[in-house]
Amino acid sequence: MRTFLKGFIGVSILLSFYFVYLAKPYLVKYVEAKLSRPYEIETLFETGDLHLDTTQLETIFVEIAEKVNPGVVNVKGERSQRKSLEDYFPDWGKSLMDWLDLKWLKPDKRNSFLPKSQGSGFIINRKGYIVTNYHVIEGTDRIVVTLFNDKKLTARLVGADPDTDLALLKVNASEELPVLFLGDSRALKVGEWVMAIGNPFGLSHSVTVGIVSGTGRSMGLATYEDFIQTDASINYGNSGGPLLNVKGEVVGVNTAIIPDGEGIGFAIPTDIIRKVVEDLARKGEVIRGWLGVEIQPLTPELAQAFEIPSGEGVLINQVYRGSPAEESGLQRGDILIEYDHRKISSPRELKNLVANTQVGHVVELIVKRDKSLQVIKVAVGQRL
Repeated sequence: MRTFLKGFIGVSILLSFYFVYLAKPYLVKYVEAKLSRPYEIETLFETGDLHLDTTQLETIFVEIAEKVNPGVVNVKGERSQRKSLEDYFPDWGKSLMDWLDLKWLKPDKRNSFLPKSQGSGFIINRKGYIVTNYHVIEGTDRIVVTLFNDKKLTARLVGADPDTDLALLKVNASEELPVLFLGDSRALKVGEWVMAIGNPFGLSHSVTVGIVSGTGRSMGLATYEDFIQTDASINYGNSGGPLLNVKGEVVGVNTAIIPDGEGIGFAIPTDIIRKVVEDLARKGEVIRGWLGVEIQPLTPELAQAFEIPSGEGVLINQVYRGSPAEESGLQRGDILIEYDHRKISSPRELKNLVANTQVGHVVELIVKRDKSLQVIKVAVGQRL
């Protein structure tokens, strides 16, 4: 009996191997077919709920527009219209008109203004101070501001700063003016929602919404730049209007677009606006800091040679005689890594930081010289 069982088991095992051998090609094809099939959607893409309050997202822009729009104004620049012989022929036109007593040919210069430019602005305090772009009012003889209630007021130019393309106006109003509050542009992050308000093509108080597409942009439009890039729609007439965060705070002044692009707009950040506007209001001009150095970017090759992490520091390639930099001991060839406890990654960043520093303020610099770090203190001078 045992001999029979052993024989039966042995034959069964041999038959099993034989059937596996015969089925092997079919099993291989089956497995390959299974592996070659695409994954089912439910296993490839995970699903879930982020628990976002979409109701609030849908209504927040409505609330911002309702509360902020009254503080946004239309800014129109005008030029004097002069059409008489004395304008066309300044050498002898006036003498001829006076000799012939042709006073009736002389236009009324008090009311002869023609539109030159149009833009936007926003009120920053109840005394009637308004921020706008310099290019909106550049070369104008009269500035007319239209409030949210359609009331028109003649504005006075308090001061302008072509280096940042900013200007400060002032109007005298009988009623209390609504104001906008400045936020912190340094806290902005790429992907945040923003809102632009202005008067594109004369369409009063138009509202557009987008996101922050980038920060720290430089376009070669002004001496000092640190633009916020946004895809919120900005067009002709939006210049000078506010860019707002979801708190309704101004984080920038809408300034420029790339004409051939789509959804590529730029705004001056409040980090620059605060310093410029305060100086214009108090002094009528912008006072900027000065170190007295020429700098250049630290290329990857230079960074490797100086053993500096890539993306950090700038190279000082010239120190001016008699400058605060020379007096403090800075030298050509120094790698400036930190300025007043802020890491430096580009010449533009250092340029803006120095310009925004109060004249006479002593700042701490960290430089690398001969492969060693040094701390140097310098009293910032005034840029002339």
